[in-house]
Amino acid sequence: MSDTQQQKALFLQSKQGKFAVGSRSIPKPGKDELLIKVYSAALNPVDHKVQEYGVFVEQYPAVLGEDIAGLVVETGENVRNFAKGDKVFTHGQFSNDRSAFQQFTLGVMDYTAKIPGNLGYDDAATVPLGFDTASTGLYNSNKYGIGLRPPWEEGGLARYAGPIVILGGASSVGSYVIQLAVLSGFTPIITTASPVHEAYLKSLGATHVIDRHLPADVLKAAIRKYSSGHIKYVYDAISLPDTQQIGWSLLGHKGCLVLTLPAVVKEEGGTERRAVQTFGSPHADENKSLCSGSWAILSEWLEKGTIKPNRYEVLPNGLEGIIEGLERMKKGQVSGSKLVAHPQETK
Repeated sequence: MSDTQQQKALFLQSKQGKFAVGSRSIPKPGKDELLIKVYSAALNPVDHKVQEYGVFVEQYPAVLGEDIAGLVVETGENVRNFAKGDKVFTHGQFSNDRSAFQQFTLGVMDYTAKIPGNLGYDDAATVPLGFDTASTGLYNSNKYGIGLRPPWEEGGLARYAGPIVILGGASSVGSYVIQLAVLSGFTPIITTASPVHEAYLKSLGATHVIDRHLPADVLKAAIRKYSSGHIKYVYDAISLPDTQQIGWSLLGHKGCLVLTLPAVVKEEGGTERRAVQTFGSPHADENKSLCSGSWAILSEWLEKGTIKPNRYEVLPNGLEGIIEGLERMKKGQVSGSKLVAHPQETK
């Protein structure tokens, strides 16, 4: 493709500004990069938080989106195992050439995987950020996680036992934490969610699903009943102040709470509990080696059904549809499924 070819992209026009569809050049793949024609791009809460709070992005107009699935149209220098015509999914980042909300983007080889034949673009687009946030929170050992041994490494499969609690199991991140907890050997796997999601979460491996709308004391009593009291690990996929307090108070001596937002809890009881805020980008130096390990097996796991992608809803109107989708997410109107847009359908 020539450097001058144009494509449609959704721009956040200025810091805390408005979104609008415009055009930009199609980027050229460099070393270890693939040029991908984006067929499916999934939305994440972080996308509307960038707009709302002006975080994570320095340069505007900005193209957002981290969850990408599409077709390889060109490969850069040093790219192995991928060729033009491969159907792939990849974890983007907040850089205009590598983000999701456009018709062509660049993927980094180490955090790209082939879409197995049993899945489509929409399924695959629900995987990257949710899965990576779940896995870094559980398995990163230097900053962004609690340092468990990953199930894709020798000795990691079924290594652990005892209970784990996942607050917000029907969220994208929560659903992948449940599945990874199964692979790591935890039981019981106790999660909170709206009752409408109970059967789905049990199909992913949750053993107990507790109504997240219950008063905090009733919720905690139910969790303790199923966990025999001592809880070492809680993953709070929601991480609002009230869920953090619940998670924190459930932990036993030396327990660990994984958060997706900054901690509002701190140790004052002398029980040596710790709270870790994870960061699900494989592009962060602290996550690179961990995530290249998981991405090397992701395609196989998806093909076997070891990991199941999120349920999803397709938005209409291509890139334009993302604007309304992010508004719905901001208002809390999306539950138990991912929103996916089709950039190629942009008029």
